[in-house]
Amino acid sequence: MSPNVHVFEDPRGLVEAAAKAFAEVAERSVREKRRFAVALAGGSTPKALYELLATEYRDALAWSKLHAFFSDERCVPPDHEDSNYRMAYLALLSRVPVGSVRRMRGELDPPRAAALYEEELKAFFGGPPSFDLILLGIGEDGHTASLFPQSPALEVRNRFVVESPVDKLRTPRLTLTIPAINSARKVAFLVAGEGKAEALKEILEGAADPHDYPTKLVRPSNGPDWFVDRAAASFLSGPT
Repeated sequence: MSPNVHVFEDPRGLVEAAAKAFAEVAERSVREKRRFAVALAGGSTPKALYELLATEYRDALAWSKLHAFFSDERCVPPDHEDSNYRMAYLALLSRVPVGSVRRMRGELDPPRAAALYEEELKAFFGGPPSFDLILLGIGEDGHTASLFPQSPALEVRNRFVVESPVDKLRTPRLTLTIPAINSARKVAFLVAGEGKAEALKEILEGAADPHDYPTKLVRPSNGPDWFVDRAAASFLSGPT
C-alpha cells in the first residue's frame, strides 16, 4: 500500500485522525498565509468529521481565518435535505465562527451557477484556485466529488467549476474539476464501509481506465492522503 494510506479499525478512528490532520493543515496555513481555504465534501463520514471539529476542536482552531468552499453540490436549494451546504452548515459552519462560507448556488440554472462559482474562486484566490485542503470521498462506482464515470466533466481542463450531468440519477450536479482539485496543497479522502472496498482497491491498485474510476485522476503534486477504515481497506494488498 501507499504510505499515504492510513487504515483505522473503525470509522471513529478514521474521523479522529482526519480531524487531527485537518487541524494541522489549518494551523500551518494560518501561520504561513494568515488564512485557511478548505473545500468541504458531502457524505456521512465528512459529516462525522464536521461534528467532531465543531465540538472537540471548537476552541482549538483559528476559525475566523477559515474560508469554507465546497467540492461539489446537488442542484437543489440550500435548505433542501440533499444539499451538501445544508449538511455542512448544520454539522459545523453554524457552530463555529468561520471567516466566510462560499456555497455553490444549487438553486440556480446549473451552467450559470458553475460560472458564478468559478468567478468567486478566481476573485478569492486572485487567479486559479489553490486550496489549502480539499476533502473528498468516493462512491461505490469510483466517482469523487461529482465527477462520475465517463462524464464529459472529466475532460475539462480549462475550467475550475462545471455542471456535471449524472445520467443514472437523471439530474446534473455542480463540481470542482480535476485541474481545480489537483492544484490543492493537500487532498484528503475519507472512506468508510465495506461497500467502498472494491472501488478503493481498483482506485489504488487496479489497472482500470481512470475514466471508469474518476478518482484515479486525482493526482495532486504531493499525492492525496487516504483515511480509511478496516472494512473499506479489506481488499487492499499488504498490511492494513
